[in-house]
Amino acid sequence: MSRPLVVVGDALLDVDLVGTASRLAPDAPVPVVEDVESRERPGGAALAAVIAAATTSREVVLVAPLDTDDGAARLRALLDGRVRLIPIPASGGTAVKQRVRVGDHSVVRIDIGAPVATLGPLPEEASAAIRDAAAVLVADYGRGTTAAPDVRAALAAAAGPVVWDPHPRGADPVSNARLVTPNAAEAARLTSEVPAGQGLATAGACAEALIRRWGVGAVAVTLGARGALLSYGEGAPMVVPAVPVTGGDPCGAGDSFAAAATIALAGGAVTGEAVAAAVAAASAFVARGGASTWDTSEPNVAAEPGVDGLLARVRAAGGTVVATGGCFDLLHPGHVATLRAARGLGDCLVVCINSDASVRRLKGPSRPLVTAVDRGRVLEALEFVDAVVVFDEDTPVEVLDRLRPDVWAKGGDYAGVDLPEAAVLRRWGGQAVVLPYLDGHSTASLVERSRV
Repeated sequence: MSRPLVVVGDALLDVDLVGTASRLAPDAPVPVVEDVESRERPGGAALAAVIAAATTSREVVLVAPLDTDDGAARLRALLDGRVRLIPIPASGGTAVKQRVRVGDHSVVRIDIGAPVATLGPLPEEASAAIRDAAAVLVADYGRGTTAAPDVRAALAAAAGPVVWDPHPRGADPVSNARLVTPNAAEAARLTSEVPAGQGLATAGACAEALIRRWGVGAVAVTLGARGALLSYGEGAPMVVPAVPVTGGDPCGAGDSFAAAATIALAGGAVTGEAVAAAVAAASAFVARGGASTWDTSEPNVAAEPGVDGLLARVRAAGGTVVATGGCFDLLHPGHVATLRAARGLGDCLVVCINSDASVRRLKGPSRPLVTAVDRGRVLEALEFVDAVVVFDEDTPVEVLDRLRPDVWAKGGDYAGVDLPEAAVLRRWGGQAVVLPYLDGHSTASLVERSRV
């Protein structure tokens, strides 16, 4: 039986009050929010725990202070059946964060509850769970949990790797922490000796200063849409870029990052591998809609992060979805010209590529020259490609039926000829089009020239 993953920290109750707004209040320049729907979810360490539970086969245990008020009862109900809860007796009331949102935009946030909880003794069951965990994630939200001496003693005795997601009002990480994950703003607030700035040099200097202060193994400064910078305190830091995400709610992205890093370390990954996995997971989390989708059962498909969320956002805004497809075995100027032109036809471009088995059936046993995973990585690096989807069939008919793009664009000498995919597009009112092709460039000719 695999050892559990344990999350320790401050559990909150998050509430989104979502409505519509079409006018301003007569007494102040603020929107009047109407038709409000209340949506509750776990917050803080509780959100990190449910995110982890949704993405690992290990049991997830949440150790967090809980009062006996109504907010705590609502939070317990949200956690029931998702994680095993070991509460620390506490008083001071459950912290509630309320966001008033109009569509995808927050108008105001209202925080309720005492800033610091009063904790009782750490239960022996919690101490044992922390000591024996495959890995421990500390989700500090500045309410006093990480400052409690018995909690700190248990964390210092943890046998598995410890990931610490800090808070400027929280306690310092224990020295045996393998990885600490502040965001750039938190890192800057925690280090007074580093000059203010927003570049990689500042993030790297903050990470080095925090490692010297805390004596921890490594610090990964999360940089939002730019990914994360990982430092071990000396030498060149590693920067892991993020997959570009269109729109999305970033709330909970830090919890997703820390949870994914902890899961990877529990599975035996080295720190750099864990940070790379965490960046990918956080990007996919935001693309799916962020914290608001915490209770969905949609799987996190690594090969096509966020494509469904991307399409939903573009369509919700009244935009046009464009798709194109091919093997893209060796990316050349002809491909680039066609892809750039295709992106200009709409508001997002999804590239459908043949799997390795599909390419072999179409091109012969010597192809592909580049695996589908690497072909996808190269395509996703292009600024005019929003998502890549791999399909295993000989034609993209099935993947098109799932994606249902408004436009299917192909480059080449198809003018005046009905494209094979045109009939599929007509099922939902889509249009197949032909784009000019940059003559003199093809993968076959590149392969032939390389053999000379």
